Amino acid sequence: MKYSINENNERFLKVFEGRSEYNSLSGSKQEFKEGKLSNDSKIRIKLIKDAFEDGFLEKIILDLKDRKVKISIDNLKQDVIDNIRILVDSITSEVGRALVALSVMQLSIKSIAPQQNIRLHKGSVNKNSFSWINGISMRVLDKNYVTPVLRKYNLLRLNADGFMMTRSLAENYPYTKLYKARLRGAREQWLNIVDILENGDSSPLIALQYLISLLLNQASDFDEKCSALINHKDSFLNKEPDEYEIKNIITKHIERSDYAARLMEVAMHSLMQAIIETGSLTDLELKPLSQMRSANKKHGNVGDIELLENNEIVEAWDAKYGKNYLRDEIDEVSEKLELHEKIETVGFVITATPSRNDEINKKINDVYQLYGLNIKILSFDDWVAFNFDRVVESGLSSKQALAYRWLSAYTESLAQKRREIAPIDEPCFEWVTSLINCIETTQQENAGDAKKPRP
Repeated sequence: MKYSINENNERFLKVFEGRSEYNSLSGSKQEFKEGKLSNDSKIRIKLIKDAFEDGFLEKIILDLKDRKVKISIDNLKQDVIDNIRILVDSITSEVGRALVALSVMQLSIKSIAPQQNIRLHKGSVNKNSFSWINGISMRVLDKNYVTPVLRKYNLLRLNADGFMMTRSLAENYPYTKLYKARLRGAREQWLNIVDILENGDSSPLIALQYLISLLLNQASDFDEKCSALINHKDSFLNKEPDEYEIKNIITKHIERSDYAARLMEVAMHSLMQAIIETGSLTDLELKPLSQMRSANKKHGNVGDIELLENNEIVEAWDAKYGKNYLRDEIDEVSEKLELHEKIETVGFVITATPSRNDEINKKINDVYQLYGLNIKILSFDDWVAFNFDRVVESGLSSKQALAYRWLSAYTESLAQKRREIAPIDEPCFEWVTSLINCIETTQQENAGDAKKPRP
């Protein structure tokens, strides 16, 4: 690393053909050459991959979890501690996870091979791919070694494809304070950590241990909160509430959330889980809940809830929270029929009053005449009633028993107890907390009603 006088007291990045130079406020200068990986880089990358293969990250997690190692936090500078804590505290249901996971990977890389530059996130021997000579393919490390481990120990709710799949982390520029891609979360703190590590001012291993310990603490808090939720649910069901009380709890929980659209999907999928458990839909199978709300076209989905027969979709329902005009959605159904010839029913579940009924009804009738496909538009209440009725008609469950199964499936899905059928990758801490409050409030209201004198 070279140092020179920074006369204008500002950072700047010079981009040349085949290389770039980053100049920091301190006057340090780093040069990044582009091209196929050097032999030294190949050796470092093998060292790093071998370490991950041997369980480097997993061992750190287990040692901390089992308290086999004590973190020498006194050896970390205060600015490192502050940046890591803010980074972890920045995690919400919508932002922050990718930068935290990326920091875990970068700290791991620096711990294994201190000479590896963690600003350079691309490295390849393919002449047709962008690469830095001293870079490393962080996308490969993420998908194969980092995201799987973080998911395994529930430290971060990440998509199975990995956090590096986002384009905002894949720009062909080094990770510096001048990295221009739009990043959501504690961007400044993440880049501060990168600067500190590249300047050699702190131990990457101790910083990694500290970061993992904070994530474990959050995971422990979440597990405790989930246990509390399950206990509240069991206590509530022991009082034998009717199906209306249970539906009201779930409806209240959806409506009181900032992410009501996603919770509506989870609630509908949970009810279908409960229905499948009764055996009332015979040989139909329920497809797992989609992890990404925007993935319908990418993955060929027809709806948020899909029932399969011999791996073919025969019934699909799509949650449309707050939306009342469905012309485009009905047109899309027609387009998808070529891929799903066995489908018999497609439904939209809405929370608002339908708009332009005559136009929509005509479209629905046209689809039926052309393809024999039933398209239904139901309110959430009507959809719940429709499904309760068909289960009761099967003779395999009462409405009350189905409602009990529904609340159990809903709470256990949010508590990450049903990940095979409901892989919810959004952090659920706030949802779990608010559902506990909904159950407690309902119990208090019921207790108050019981004390009132009867007329």
